[in-house]
Amino acid sequence: MGRSRLLSCHISWKYGPDYAILECRMEFYRNFRHSAYPGCLRPMFRLIYVRYDPKRNAMKKVISVRFKDNGKTYYFDPADTPIKTGDYVIVETARGVECGEVVQGVKEIADSAVPKALKPITRMADSVDVRRMRQNREDEKRAYHTCQECIARHGLEMKLVEAEYTLDRSKIMFYFTADGRVDFRELVKDLAGIFHTRIELRQIGVRDESKMIGGLGICGQPFCCSRFLKDFQPVSIKMAKEQGLSLNPTKISGACGRLMCCLAYEESAYEYLNSIMPMVGSTVRTPDGLGTVLEVNPISGYLRVRCGTEAFAPRYYKVSVCQYISGGKRAPRRPDPDDDYSGVRDPAPVVASANADGTSSCPGCGRKDKK
Repeated sequence: MGRSRLLSCHISWKYGPDYAILECRMEFYRNFRHSAYPGCLRPMFRLIYVRYDPKRNAMKKVISVRFKDNGKTYYFDPADTPIKTGDYVIVETARGVECGEVVQGVKEIADSAVPKALKPITRMADSVDVRRMRQNREDEKRAYHTCQECIARHGLEMKLVEAEYTLDRSKIMFYFTADGRVDFRELVKDLAGIFHTRIELRQIGVRDESKMIGGLGICGQPFCCSRFLKDFQPVSIKMAKEQGLSLNPTKISGACGRLMCCLAYEESAYEYLNSIMPMVGSTVRTPDGLGTVLEVNPISGYLRVRCGTEAFAPRYYKVSVCQYISGGKRAPRRPDPDDDYSGVRDPAPVVASANADGTSSCPGCGRKDKK
């Protein structure tokens, strides 16, 4: 199976025979040699057996708890309590006592992957706790509108995003965004007089705002941050350049106004593919002679090269049949030994040539060029 580079993986741990740990890894590689769908994702499965050492590979029982529908999951100690997925538990967090839903039951993971200060659950939630949690969700909507009215009355330049109660209603938190620092001391006094509880106002960024509110991206799918992303990864304009995307801010920016998080998904794969291919402006040797690289398509593995004089139409060549001579900002490096990207081990013939009407077409993208 042709593959280029590991894109993502999922690891699950189970006990195997003879006190060994069985690691089941599902890896997604780009299959560049598939004739019908070049560049499509194809899964591979790999099993790795590691001898279990109680001293070095200590395991700990944990459960995964989530406090919001699309929120981050946290590990807690089940405290020898039989807990199943879908149960509700009462835990002590930095924000106070909260009721969370168990999204994954008791499991064993490596001690090194668990935070040092792993807190145990306080108790299992009963029907009263669940009813109180749902009542808090309803009261949060009314508190949100009340806080909005107070903000308008004080004339503060801040945008309220969300209100959140703790389970015991000892504290209510308001999340907001603002361009700069906001003096909300008088606002806190008014809110404390209305709700008669501890008030906490927390300023967040625009990316956190999009995660809380949710919505649809330009791809038509719900926001990645509100659907499955747990943490924000740094994204730079260099990633868009590496992938050959348009640098128009309206096309590479999300609803939050920042660069889209999805630019980082395949960045490592593009970095590798671009590093083993000649850059635009390089001089390469093709089966038709020396030529200059005009365009590079790292996904399909084709180079658009103009051979000889400018009178000849550019042609598309497989990168495996082209030899780098000079030019470009850097020379391409050798592919990884275990990678047969673009037919490096089994070079393909030249697949693009001039047509009768003086045009040439690339089978990878179907693009035609005029003479």
